[in-house]
Amino acid sequence: MDDKTLVKTLDFQLDVQSDNEGLLYDATLEARRVYNETIRLAKEGVDWDSISRHLEDDADLVKNTVQRIVAKALGAMENYLEYDDFGRPSHTKDDPYPLRANYEEGYTLSLTDDSDVAFRISAKPYKHVRGVLKGSDAHLDLLKTALTCDEWKVTTSETLWRDGNPELHINIRNTERTVRDKQDSRTVVGMDVNEDNVALTALSKDGVEDTLVIDFPEIKFERHRYFTVRKRVQNAGKESIHDTLEGREERFVRDCLHKVSRQIVKWSQQFERPCIVFEDLKELRDSIDYGTQMNRRLHHLPFRALQFYTSYKASFEGVPTAWIDPAYTSQRCPMCGHTERANRNKKRFKCRGCEHQDHSDRGASVNIAVKGVKKHQDWNVPALNSLPVVRKVRRQASGAVDAPTVTHPTVRGSLADGRSGVSN
Repeated sequence: MDDKTLVKTLDFQLDVQSDNEGLLYDATLEARRVYNETIRLAKEGVDWDSISRHLEDDADLVKNTVQRIVAKALGAMENYLEYDDFGRPSHTKDDPYPLRANYEEGYTLSLTDDSDVAFRISAKPYKHVRGVLKGSDAHLDLLKTALTCDEWKVTTSETLWRDGNPELHINIRNTERTVRDKQDSRTVVGMDVNEDNVALTALSKDGVEDTLVIDFPEIKFERHRYFTVRKRVQNAGKESIHDTLEGREERFVRDCLHKVSRQIVKWSQQFERPCIVFEDLKELRDSIDYGTQMNRRLHHLPFRALQFYTSYKASFEGVPTAWIDPAYTSQRCPMCGHTERANRNKKRFKCRGCEHQDHSDRGASVNIAVKGVKKHQDWNVPALNSLPVVRKVRRQASGAVDAPTVTHPTVRGSLADGRSGVSN
């Protein structure tokens, strides 16, 4: 399959100056009217090439925004050419519609002296909305890179309302790199992110090629330390340094995750045409409720940030990424498929079906890789009669990843009964 140009969509909240949110919201209502009017005119047989010119004069929006909205509506028309039962155009919009714009025509960005990213959105002719972007450190870092590096180009954006708050979604495109199609892969790397490590398993048509577990206990330790310090500061009534402590913590965690993600991509590249597969854990935090102390620990899991850093670093190297449903990846036995919730004890997994024993996180990464093959590849999952040894590396305080410090030897039974595992 053809390689794909590397495009990333970055999501931000808008910290708008003064009372301009009302202007922004009114513009999204006008955008909805332009979209629906485009659908109506197209259904009435008006020449599509003339619709944009007609609405540019009529709409209370800048011309670039009108052109982008009309193009989006006509694109929808190419897919949906039917009327509803009442003879009115179908596929019109009822909610505020996003303001679509080209960079430096409908919106601009700039770096401030405080290292923030400032925006200016042309909401209506000669009326601008200004402020700064708020969002994840991962997205802000990548946007700042795009604004200062020739390799990246900031392109289109959408300004929209979500849950009553304005957001800006920005597309950036890499002008020099392409990403191979994920379905054109010879090796699938399952990635299991945990509180203190990430487990990787490379699966090919020949079976499991290798497994690596990268420990990063310092993230858990430092987050607990900063939590304790902040509690003491609050109890002492010194709120002024709370943000400083939080900023130090996040910078430390972000630096560790960047280094771990680089190691993940580097390790994956040794295999033939790899594709890195993640669990889709977007709804995990909403389902967490294990008591105050455990909730705090689990809500601080770095899985989303590490997945994002790994994804875009992999894209830089032309390595595709994919997502799978996380259901039962931690409970299912990779050898026989038996699923039972009570078969894990810390880092040891023992199947009550076939008695296979393994490193619990490695087992999860194998299951993720298997799901990735089933969902995204056209080749069959190979028989997993045995698994290789688990190599573990531990990050040092300096940030370097050591050579393997702990190797779990495989405890092999006869291949006939399919038993293999690790010993502590």
